[in-house]
Amino acid sequence: REKRLRNILVTSGYIREKPLTALCRHLDGAHVDLKGFEDDVYGKLNSGQLQPVLDTLEVLKREGVWFEVINLVVPTYTDRLDVIKRMGDWMAQSLGPDVPLHFSRFHPAHRLTQLPPTPVDVLLKARTIAASAGLRYVYIGNVPGLRDAGTTVCPACKKPVIERDIYRIKALHIKDGQCAFCRTPIPGRWA
Repeated sequence: REKRLRNILVTSGYIREKPLTALCRHLDGAHVDLKGFEDDVYGKLNSGQLQPVLDTLEVLKREGVWFEVINLVVPTYTDRLDVIKRMGDWMAQSLGPDVPLHFSRFHPAHRLTQLPPTPVDVLLKARTIAASAGLRYVYIGNVPGLRDAGTTVCPACKKPVIERDIYRIKALHIKDGQCAFCRTPIPGRWA
């Protein structure tokens, strides 16, 4: 920060509250992988537990760090729509409606080469479910060419304020942190 560099934390969310709180003073943003929403699945896929990650998300929120949640939808592990609904409901209630949620498509690799890629229709249903829970900014990643997968829509006027194609920004209609069309504030870090 002394050299005016931004500090972004990319994490699986495993950090205790006290060191995380100290780290938050130096963070400008965070990308947190929420690898599922069931403890047994967390153990099978990651040899971990869910609660420490949820605690991390709540600390980031409390400390005012901008963060986004990424959920890899793995067939037969994290693709159950009832569990995705519980995750969306928890995020909306515990973190608020403005925390972005990115559903990422699984591609067979490492120890899960026997699984197929995540079906696109499952990702579309997951996005609809999360939005129905009250989350305003829900995206789909790892699906090139999927219409509006990375589009940010103004919650007030419903016009697209950011249009993305995977990692490329195609259009940006935000001025001073607000929708360029209706001046509604759009959460994020825009400086």
